[in-house]
Amino acid sequence: MMQNIKYWLSEHPTVVNFRWNNAQSWGSTWSFLFAAISTYVVAATFLHVFLNLVLPRNRRIPLGPIPAIHSLAITLISVVTFVGILLSTAAEIRETSWSWRRTHTTAFQWLLCFPLGTRPSGRVFFWSYVFYLSRFLHLLRTFFSILKHRKLTFFQLFNQSMLICMSFLWLEFSQSFQVVAILLTTLLYSVVYGYRFWTAIGLPSACFPFVVNCQVVLLVCNLICHFGVLLLHVLKGGCNGIGAWTFNSVLNAVILLLFMNFYVKMYLRNKKIGDASSAAEQSNGGQMNLKDKDS
Repeated sequence: MMQNIKYWLSEHPTVVNFRWNNAQSWGSTWSFLFAAISTYVVAATFLHVFLNLVLPRNRRIPLGPIPAIHSLAITLISVVTFVGILLSTAAEIRETSWSWRRTHTTAFQWLLCFPLGTRPSGRVFFWSYVFYLSRFLHLLRTFFSILKHRKLTFFQLFNQSMLICMSFLWLEFSQSFQVVAILLTTLLYSVVYGYRFWTAIGLPSACFPFVVNCQVVLLVCNLICHFGVLLLHVLKGGCNGIGAWTFNSVLNAVILLLFMNFYVKMYLRNKKIGDASSAAEQSNGGQMNLKDKDS
């Protein structure tokens, strides 16, 4: 069975012979990227405004099992992508490590820093392409949030749009660091969306903000890896796609700042609610003590 998995995920001709180009890869043009992001932003904004005009703000639209099915689908796709790129990375290292000897490059360095002249073809880039396509499935969560919670934020639109853009840049410029980024992200998505599916079908949730904490861990890991790429770029004489990596780093920094702002606000709001609950309990306890004394 393991041999079959290895064949289908890392040795199949479709995987091995993958080429990122306009003729063979759907969604590989700049015009498609801009059109897709623009359509997403306009559609989400229009739906949010339209619902606010025709329905009361507290009126929620039930979605039934759709969010659970969506979470399950992303979980499965993330697991397959994680295993696929892991096996493909091992195969690429096994087959090309001989060419690194003259530059004294290790497998870990290759994961963070592609050699100059790397082309977007082969196993690793096939799974990068799968990851890029899967980003469009993530966009549905924005519409679920609008319909179910009647909520749309700038962070949602910006975050989803920029993640698609970054995935596109990974392929377009054969950007370094993408292997580690995909491994970390798909591993986290497997856990997070598995948890969302778990809670969506009515099973108990965690007693702490599980999803938010996982996202913080991912952002911190990405930040550490970005420093590693920069260090290797300086010491090893250059990493492929460093221009795209720079743009990627700026976007990651902006997303990190927006996310931390959201995280702090959520923490303060929960703390305020907790303090109010504690004060109410103390007040009720004091009233009960007075009644006991009166009796």
